[in-house]
Amino acid sequence: MSFRRRIVLATGIAVSVAIVLASVAVYVFVKAELREQVDDQLGELSGAVFAIRVKGAAPATVGPGSASLPDVLGEVADKRLEKGKLEVRLPRDALGGTSGYAQFVNADGKVLGPALGDVRLPVTAQTIAVARGDAGPFFTDATVNGVHARIFTRKVGEDRAVQAVRSLEGVDSTLDRLALILVLVSVGGIGLGVGLGLLVGRTALGPVQRLSEAAEHVATTRDLSRRIDAGAGRDELARLAISFNTMLAALERSLGAQRQLVADASHELRTPLTSLRTNVEVLADAERLDPAERERLLADVVAQLEELTALVGDLIDLAREEEQAPVEEDVRLDDLVAAAIERAERHAPGHRFVAVLEPCTVWGSPPRLERAVANLLDNAAKWSAPDDPVEVTLADGLLAIRDHGPGFAEPDLDHVFDRFYRAPSARGLPGSGLGLAIVRQVAERHRGTVTATNAAGGGGLLQLRLPTVALAAADTRRTAALPTS
Repeated sequence: MSFRRRIVLATGIAVSVAIVLASVAVYVFVKAELREQVDDQLGELSGAVFAIRVKGAAPATVGPGSASLPDVLGEVADKRLEKGKLEVRLPRDALGGTSGYAQFVNADGKVLGPALGDVRLPVTAQTIAVARGDAGPFFTDATVNGVHARIFTRKVGEDRAVQAVRSLEGVDSTLDRLALILVLVSVGGIGLGVGLGLLVGRTALGPVQRLSEAAEHVATTRDLSRRIDAGAGRDELARLAISFNTMLAALERSLGAQRQLVADASHELRTPLTSLRTNVEVLADAERLDPAERERLLADVVAQLEELTALVGDLIDLAREEEQAPVEEDVRLDDLVAAAIERAERHAPGHRFVAVLEPCTVWGSPPRLERAVANLLDNAAKWSAPDDPVEVTLADGLLAIRDHGPGFAEPDLDHVFDRFYRAPSARGLPGSGLGLAIVRQVAERHRGTVTATNAAGGGGLLQLRLPTVALAAADTRRTAALPTS
């Protein structure tokens, strides 16, 4: 089952359950209200029924109420029973009428009812217990003369109970009509819930469907240029679409950089490999070569191998920069630059480095920052004459390295940090054209920038700017990281 169908099913079930529960609650509430009204009417009727002993002119009432019947009873039975007997007076309506019906029950179970027909209410042991005073009043449902009715039994007088009854046919008819209406409403509501579920699934899950289609398209065609229209919303689905587009853009850039790296690497490796192969083939027939020529070829092979090793090393470093950054920490950039200058002086003993370094702390990866600084120093040493100094300054996160060489040609300034780019004047010098590309990559990884310009007075000027960290905060973090005894 698809996610959309599960949403539709869940929505339909939720709406259906809500409608059914609401319908049941309405039915129960209305039923309780109607039966409560009947019970109230039965209570009033039981208090308006009289049993009169016929003893001449002045009747003596036995039932509740006053000596004369209330006006609300309407017309009453006027027939006199045998002298000394009790007569029950109540409205003339038979069972099922608006006024109801009642009878008296003695403690021995004898029934005294009105002379209005053969209606007799069921007398149970609980009814006799009420007449004797052993039980309290109660309501019960019963079928009397084929009519569904509600009976209320209460004690009146001495050893006597009154039973008042009203038909429930009107209530049952109303409840039946209400049940039919609620069933129709529930069925319609369930259908509406399913329709709303379909609408919600189509509307709310539209971005998810487009996201799935885009993912399937990318997986099938490997076309990373596909994008999803996130719309103007800022909800979770819109944010998901934006994140997916960002991911595709990052993958597209990464894949493009990878392809460019492979293409550039294959181009750069082809020349030294071809030359190396040629020299090795010539050396294979070393007997025909004079010793001086053989020594020159061997020196060329060694130089080409060193150049190839450096190129492969730069490629590996460049590829590593594309991977997830290692653990970063507070780095004293002035100490790192000072150590890099010492190594550069050992590698280029004929060059002189003049440094003015102010204390500076940055947040980053020490190995990568060391490689970037070393590449900048190597590039400056390459272009500086042995007698000319390489000026290194560091202040507030800005590392500036100036050489006193010919500087950058104007057409080369926009390509200094491109991979494998080598200016025409540099093609005769050692190097792979990857050193400054690594510097730019390290700078971007550390949220910094690197620029190349021509210094006033001649020479090239490379500037690496990195965001700094307050020294006090860095010292606090460093102290907190130290193990305690």
